[in-house]
Amino acid sequence: MITTLIFIFGVMIGSFLNVVIYRIPKGESIVMPASKCQSCQAPLKWWHNIPIFSWLFLGGKCYFCKEKISAQYPIIELLSGLIFVIIYFKLGLVWHLPFVAASFLALLALVMIDFKYMAVPDSINFAALIFALIQPEFLNAILYSIIAAGGLYLIGLLSSFIARRQAMGGADVIVAGTMGALLGFPNFFSAIFISAILAIIPALFNRKTGVPFVPFLALATFIVYVYDIQTIQLLESIIYG
Repeated sequence: MITTLIFIFGVMIGSFLNVVIYRIPKGESIVMPASKCQSCQAPLKWWHNIPIFSWLFLGGKCYFCKEKISAQYPIIELLSGLIFVIIYFKLGLVWHLPFVAASFLALLALVMIDFKYMAVPDSINFAALIFALIQPEFLNAILYSIIAAGGLYLIGLLSSFIARRQAMGGADVIVAGTMGALLGFPNFFSAIFISAILAIIPALFNRKTGVPFVPFLALATFIVYVYDIQTIQLLESIIYG
């Protein structure tokens, strides 16, 4: 019963996350105006906005103009619900559960926006960081966040000096701060290593245009957060045999 309620709550947050993903890159308010069809601009009824079910009931099409509605909407809602449930299984029913899950949902929004626009809005990036800091070990989270962000910033400066061009954006540094707050050490280093491994193949196929790195950082962070012990054991076996 609790799992179902947490899933439903996560799905509802995911519905709002879709608004954030769509409007923030366009510089629009996430509060007003009310939701409308992106094709015919018709205002949506309340029953058009029921997470997942409305998309299925309408057959993935606008009720008014019958234009297709992107499958991204129910997918984001479903992923949001699953993230909440997975974090619940990891932490249990604790007071900071919504904040940890909200941090990962903010990272999910960054993933979608970075893939589409090759941009990382500061508002969402800082929101992920703030949510990550709200936990029982608040002071440790701040310390880990500063060390992680500062360390990556220094690496970026060194890389930029060697390559004679900017090698790392400020957005990556903020994400590193979020990673440090969520994971601590040495899990932060595990996530950086895994993100680099995940990014290798896409980077090889996109040498000219490059690939957004935030999605790989976010995915690696989630993997290490959920499977922290297993990840450390796997990396130790790879390194030490």
